[in-house]
Amino acid sequence: MTKILTGGVGKTEVAQTVTAMALDGIEVVVSNDMDAAMKLRAGQAQYYLGTCHTGAGASLGVLVGLMGKKACHTFGRSVPTEDEVTALLNDGIKVFGFSMDQIDSVAPVITRAIAAKNN
Repeated sequence: MTKILTGGVGKTEVAQTVTAMALDGIEVVVSNDMDAAMKLRAGQAQYYLGTCHTGAGASLGVLVGLMGKKACHTFGRSVPTEDEVTALLNDGIKVFGFSMDQIDSVAPVITRAIAAKNN
């Protein structure tokens, strides 16, 4: 089972979006940035999806500090393709940030790429 934690201002909406996808092998848990960093570092979760109003940095501030920049990526206000997310996953990215007004577009793309990589 792959566990995705959600955080930031749109954490509940992200969790609802991911849960509604009903992908096999994906579990989603609403969290916060500090708890998520600890769980990721301890191997109790595999990925984090964080949101803020701009997607420019507040969505991942604590996680960048505790996980390191190499584990984190923000899409800002752009909507990635599944291939772009897959490439980031292959590079070891575990923490993704994006704008909360892009939840319906971005969260499914990231979740599908995670599910494909881990199944």
